[in-house]
Amino acid sequence: MLNLPIELGGKRSARIAQADARTDRALIEAAVQQAELRYQVTQLYVDAVAALRRAAVARDQLRIAREALGAAQVRVRSGRASPLEEQRADVARINAQAGVEQAERLARAAWDNLARRIGRSVNGALDEGMIDAMPAAVTGPALPMATEGTLAMAAARADVAISTAGVQIARSQRVPDLAVGPGLRRLSASNDTALVFSVSVPLPLFNGGRAAVAQAAAEQSRAEALQRLTEQEVAQAITSAQAEADNAATAARAASGPALEAAQEAARIARIGYREGKFGQLDLLDAERTLAQTRVAAIDALAAYHIARARLERLTARAPE
Repeated sequence: MLNLPIELGGKRSARIAQADARTDRALIEAAVQQAELRYQVTQLYVDAVAALRRAAVARDQLRIAREALGAAQVRVRSGRASPLEEQRADVARINAQAGVEQAERLARAAWDNLARRIGRSVNGALDEGMIDAMPAAVTGPALPMATEGTLAMAAARADVAISTAGVQIARSQRVPDLAVGPGLRRLSASNDTALVFSVSVPLPLFNGGRAAVAQAAAEQSRAEALQRLTEQEVAQAITSAQAEADNAATAARAASGPALEAAQEAARIARIGYREGKFGQLDLLDAERTLAQTRVAAIDALAAYHIARARLERLTARAPE
């Protein structure tokens, strides 16, 4: 005999709906991984640029420390200062030399991490100017960003669609299928062969499928609850990332603007005054230390802004159609 099953209860349409939902979920997951990769590469790129900037600052501070040591040696030889000033200047030079070695080592590590993440060597120079790009200052609170259409919400909705299709499949399984088909039967009494056509219907007496429907319904409820939770968490994360990016932008504008200009001017005046004998060496060292800290703080603030902006773009990335 040959049996041809005839599905009843919408089993085929339910399977197609679940397959479509799983396909959509796979596409969304691929987009999520791509967005995460973009965020990681951006973060590593910013870290590499910031490390190169810090190494440049360390080398400049070493140059300044050497010049201060030379000025201290001139003052000591001329009898205008004690040998203690030369020793202090030499200690500052040694510390600056160690700072250069540490900064260059961190820059090489950041460069290697970037190359390792993108899967190939980084040839050529990085765009160090990109870290200086800053948005215009905005007064007042920022407008909240919508969570609708983000990758996280699309993934949560796809999970709900998969669970809903699972409920439809479980319900369709409660309807028994038909099995029809032709066959040949040999009659031993007359040694004849008869053509028969059979129709069979299974009777699920002890397995009505209620447990499977209940389990699928529970999975659907769970997916819907996770969707509501995801919406709240995404909204909170976007709000926090937006505030973090705005605060980092404010700190970067302050550190790389008026604060840096004031520190540069104070260091310039201290150098001139020290050479002319108007300021002491401690005043010079303090001004140079403040300048170095302000320059590094400006780099850190700029890097923090770009990383926070990349994180915000990661959270608000749109789902594929």
